[in-house]
Amino acid sequence: MDKAEKSDKQQIDPELKRRIDDLIAYKGGGFNEDLVEDIIHNGLKLLTDVKDRGDVRVIRTALRELRFAFRLFAPYEAHRKVTIFGSARTLPSKQEYQQAVEFAKKIAEAGYMVITGAGPGIMQAGHEGAGLEKSFGANIRLPWEQEANPVIHHDKKLVTFKYFFTRKLTFLRHSDAIVLFPGGFGTLDEGYEALTLMQTGKSRIMPLVLMDRPGGTYWKTWDKNIREHLLRSELISPDDLNLYQYTDSADEAVKIISRFYRNYHSARFVKDQYVMRLKHAPSASAIEGLNEDFADIIVGDKIHTIEATPEERDDHDYVDLARIAFGFDRRHYGRLRQLIEVLNSF
Repeated sequence: MDKAEKSDKQQIDPELKRRIDDLIAYKGGGFNEDLVEDIIHNGLKLLTDVKDRGDVRVIRTALRELRFAFRLFAPYEAHRKVTIFGSARTLPSKQEYQQAVEFAKKIAEAGYMVITGAGPGIMQAGHEGAGLEKSFGANIRLPWEQEANPVIHHDKKLVTFKYFFTRKLTFLRHSDAIVLFPGGFGTLDEGYEALTLMQTGKSRIMPLVLMDRPGGTYWKTWDKNIREHLLRSELISPDDLNLYQYTDSADEAVKIISRFYRNYHSARFVKDQYVMRLKHAPSASAIEGLNEDFADIIVGDKIHTIEATPEERDDHDYVDLARIAFGFDRRHYGRLRQLIEVLNSF
């Protein structure tokens, strides 16, 4: 909790708190009542803190869109999902379109659901390949692109957004992997945002696969630019290159994603410890080796096995998983990606 949040909680009027609590009780209560109370409290502050009507509309619409999207995805929480990004302008006759259909079909067969935008091009190809039952559509209202593609148009797993930022948050919040096909500004924006969020620890580490057509050079050229300008100029770290991989094979893309979750399951911070959930715990000798090989990212507690922590009580489905924990420096997420690869090799 930051200083602003603490200040808000300290300043709430007792009578106002009582009335908000009464309102929540009137609605029958429900999930996360303390957080809903805080949202109502901050909503009321808009009466005095934000004068511009357009600004308040942004807040209102964002809240509506996120609430609806989270409700839509909630029944499918237990299913792994892959987000596919790519150009809306890619025609069905193009090799990239057919490759997107192939990849989506194969990743769905591997047990994943697919999230794409709901427009034409690569987005429609993703829906065609995965099939309607395993597809989500995240549409965006644009002057020239109002309707969702015919595959997802009438499905209940379709949500339409006004704002790109709420749409992108929804993609990343519910994804377990990301695959980018060649695209324009929007595709590159989505790819860079995913990389930035992983690089800074603002989203969980996940596979990010750059998919070229067989023999294509779109992502090879992009990677060359990253290495020759960003890396050479020391604008990124060498370890940041571990945050993405590129291929021109749908089968290889499926393997990259599947291998990532071969042993590694998920992770979260619990106080000062970074807790990693695994299907199989490393041996004592393996942990000793990990502490030697990854000493550069450990601050405080070394890597060790632990039981499920009380703070993980909300993740009740994961309590039976093995766990390791350590003091992570919260900076070198590219190295953390390497650690996951080593854990998957055990």
